[in-house]
Amino acid sequence: MSKVGIFGAGWVGLVTGACFAELGHEVVVRDVVAEKVDALREGQVPFHEESVPELLAKNAERLTYTLDVNDVADCEFLFVCVDTPPTYSGDADLSRVWTVVDELPELQGRPILVMKSTVPVGTGEKIRAGLDQRGLDHVGYVSNPEFLAEGRAVRDFMNPDRIAIGAFHADDGDAVAGLYSALDAPVVRSDVNSAEMIKLAANAFLMTRISFINEIANVCEATGADVVKVAEGIGLDHRLGPHFLRAGIGYGGSCFPKDSLALKQLASNSGYHFQLLSAVIEVNELQKRRVIGKLTRHLGPLRGKTVALLGLAFKANTDDMREAPSIVLASRLLAEGANVRAWDPVADGTKLPKGVDIVESVRDAVRDADAAVIVTEWDELRSLASDEVRGLMANPLIVDGRNLLDPEQTRRAGFSYEGIGRPTSPADVFPQTPERAPTSGA
Repeated sequence: MSKVGIFGAGWVGLVTGACFAELGHEVVVRDVVAEKVDALREGQVPFHEESVPELLAKNAERLTYTLDVNDVADCEFLFVCVDTPPTYSGDADLSRVWTVVDELPELQGRPILVMKSTVPVGTGEKIRAGLDQRGLDHVGYVSNPEFLAEGRAVRDFMNPDRIAIGAFHADDGDAVAGLYSALDAPVVRSDVNSAEMIKLAANAFLMTRISFINEIANVCEATGADVVKVAEGIGLDHRLGPHFLRAGIGYGGSCFPKDSLALKQLASNSGYHFQLLSAVIEVNELQKRRVIGKLTRHLGPLRGKTVALLGLAFKANTDDMREAPSIVLASRLLAEGANVRAWDPVADGTKLPKGVDIVESVRDAVRDADAAVIVTEWDELRSLASDEVRGLMANPLIVDGRNLLDPEQTRRAGFSYEGIGRPTSPADVFPQTPERAPTSGA
């Protein structure tokens, strides 16, 4: 087994470190934030991700957390797992990546620097030159992008669709491939530039599918078709498949938004106008705002109305609110003069704009609300269309931003219902509000 150093104790770094430890490797996780390192030493994980706390605890004897970069000096592999957020221009901010390179300690033998962070195509060549200038020509370099989905990252790592490895020297690629030898997955070997592009291109294609089905959903609303059935019919085509054909209020998170901007800017810097990707980004931004139109159609002017946002994280089974649709929705609702309540079982809502009332339960969120908006597809919301919720609400309107509920069952339960790309019942726009049930003791 090998000794693996991890730069960055964030989401990618800890998932990678936990999984390598599970595979039997010795892992040293280095971060520059003392509070984070102290918390990890005490068994506290700084984010919500299924199975990560259990793996870290199970493999504690093979895991070390440190602030000292010299503690990774004897590692055979040095994985770079730091953030590369977008700059104002849309380029990826590689300052943290270069900090890792600049702070590398004295290294002996043939250690390999492995890039897990998502970086623009051509970054590896620049880092290779930077290593050589520092006299670290004996250090290998490999691009090994991550393909982890939040909420199921451990499963994705341990059961990957593929492992992409791009190397300047074949022996370095062989060594990194050996780290994953216990996993049953195809390994795609390539040059460094191609490996970097695989990650950006894969995300761009997934984003294209999401924006495509959301555009189809908008046409379905205009024509009376049901996008859920349309997506089912499309997904059964073996050439297409069903994945990422679920209409909703747009994508968010740590990868898709920044990676789309990075690829668009990369193309622009190379003299190419990526029209398709520009449209994908625009569709996604507009999709987040369509909920406001749905609410206005039912409620009229939103000033003074109370709207419950149910779910804050950009997707279920994570507490990540980076680029979450809930932030855009809350901002727009406040700008319209609405009162906004928000609930999520995991995310704390600190990234929401000031003025949003964060509550601890779905019941607290919907009490006396004029509308409830399903923003995140939490399982707890599948039973939202209940007699209790209808009785608590001032106006029983549900805008289902994730098409989580069955429209007919929801309407039979006494709610007006609006989904994404699903037919609207004429009665929904002017609902007959049922007599509210008593709320005492609720």
